[in-house]
Amino acid sequence: MLRRSRYSAFALATHALRGHRGWSRAIPDDEPSAGYDAVIVGAGGHGLATAYYLARDHDMTNIAVVDRGYLGGGNITRNTAIVRSNYFLPSRRDITSLALGEWERLSTDLNFNIMFSQHGILNLAHSNGQLDDFARRANAMAVAGVESKLLEPDQIAELVPRLDLSPAARFPVKGGLLQPRAGTIRHDAVAWGYARAASALGVDIIPHCDVERIRTSGGKVAGLDTSRGFIATDQVALAASAGTSRLAAMAGLELPIENHLLQAAVSEPLAPTLDMIVTHGLLNFYVSQTDKGELLMGGNIDGYNAQGSRGGLPPLEEVARACLSLFPSLGRVRLLRSWGGVVDMSMDGSPILSHTPVEGLSINAGWCYGGFKPTPAVGIVLAEMIATGRTPELASAFRLNRFHTGRIVPEEGHGPSPWKYH
Repeated sequence: MLRRSRYSAFALATHALRGHRGWSRAIPDDEPSAGYDAVIVGAGGHGLATAYYLARDHDMTNIAVVDRGYLGGGNITRNTAIVRSNYFLPSRRDITSLALGEWERLSTDLNFNIMFSQHGILNLAHSNGQLDDFARRANAMAVAGVESKLLEPDQIAELVPRLDLSPAARFPVKGGLLQPRAGTIRHDAVAWGYARAASALGVDIIPHCDVERIRTSGGKVAGLDTSRGFIATDQVALAASAGTSRLAAMAGLELPIENHLLQAAVSEPLAPTLDMIVTHGLLNFYVSQTDKGELLMGGNIDGYNAQGSRGGLPPLEEVARACLSLFPSLGRVRLLRSWGGVVDMSMDGSPILSHTPVEGLSINAGWCYGGFKPTPAVGIVLAEMIATGRTPELASAFRLNRFHTGRIVPEEGHGPSPWKYH
């Protein structure tokens, strides 16, 4: 826990007079040791959460998290901060349901406010067939004990009064599926909270440490050559999002993953106008309103392989068109800024959370659009995989070998489809 005096008015005034020099470091930046019991590559949400649960639940504290950039510089802070568990397939629904329960108590667990706002997510249906599909998903969720509500247009009008529900709308709204427990979270607070909590338990967090080679011996992990020296370890977990394919290739593995840029944008601040997350059922558009009043919007991935985070205008124009098809009254609102994150798209739209043929090497990748929402559950599951060497039930459907056996997990049709560009 940080000392209370650091937050006092006296401390702020004192440091202001010193030109804000002399503050103690709030975010860890450790020097690497010669060896660790386990090393996690990727200091984003998944990597930091895994380190925290390894230390808290499995008493493994001689571990390190390394990242080629700065802490939280990847997709953990380049997303639209939505968390939900409204999936049809049990494997996706179960892991996100575990995560949603963890999100609800994470501020207390970490002693750090992650600013969780549970205002619900509404998926709009624009045809009778799509409404039938939502009913099928709602029934599957109900059987699993996950709350959801099918809504008629007049019920939607009460919840989202700005929405164009007229029959003449470009995409008439036939109904919707609401998950009340869904919401948004301050994503950078998640990174900071996990980092501080893991560091307090003895975990080394080492940013600006690029992995240059994964050493193996006799089919087993032997260590990492990094830009900050050699690190000996017999357990490595890759949780580096779009960098995972490059890292896996160092160990002789070719992953069924493509990297694509996913852009998002925010508008200028507005008066309170949207009290929940709303998604367009056909155009893969989603929008919510932040605490500062900005409309936070996202859409489809760019349609080509990419490694950079600088996007182009066409996807943002598509987002703007989708927004105006639902909310014509926002036509004069100005966009404030945009950003992009490189997402790792698997061939079936579901993650790879798996041990590999290289003993001691685990992979967590391929989360496509959905990497933020399962963060706590991924940390719990991957920590158990590293600590025990076993595959927990929640990860059993996401093994790497499913692409050889044909046991894929295609959640298409229940969110942005990964099949659009394949």
